[in-house]
Amino acid sequence: MSVYDFTVTTIDGGSQSLADYKGKVLLIVNTASACGLTPHYKGLQELYEQYADRGFTVLGFPCNQFAGQEPGTDEEIKSFCELNYKVSFPLFSKIDVKGDHAHPLYTYLVNHAPEPYRTGDIEWNFVKFLIDAEGHVVRRYSAPTEPAAIAADIEALLP
Repeated sequence: MSVYDFTVTTIDGGSQSLADYKGKVLLIVNTASACGLTPHYKGLQELYEQYADRGFTVLGFPCNQFAGQEPGTDEEIKSFCELNYKVSFPLFSKIDVKGDHAHPLYTYLVNHAPEPYRTGDIEWNFVKFLIDAEGHVVRRYSAPTEPAAIAADIEALLP
């Protein structure tokens, strides 16, 4: 099993198979628009721009489970990200990332992060999972980890 086995809903309401990203290195992130870490969008966009032509992309999953910091509709979230951070990487419909209604993708990510990165439930907004080109979880980064700090790990997985 890999992340390619999951289908998600795009921020515009369409269906997206993650198998469409086969062969790419991915950074999957649960996001929020009203969080102290919201400026991570800027760093995520910079990583995306820096490595997209080498087979890398960021996948953003808005979530409102942490202090209600993503209260908007999908349309409002998309607009906020485009206007404030010029986000051009793929964003998806708001989901739960922990608990009884957690999206199956996030259940997979949490349970398949390798040791010592398998640290249990998602603790906050902007937890980041690095996925190799075969769709396997390579590493989990805590919420406060700045996107730029992940660049060397992304580089190591790219051709």
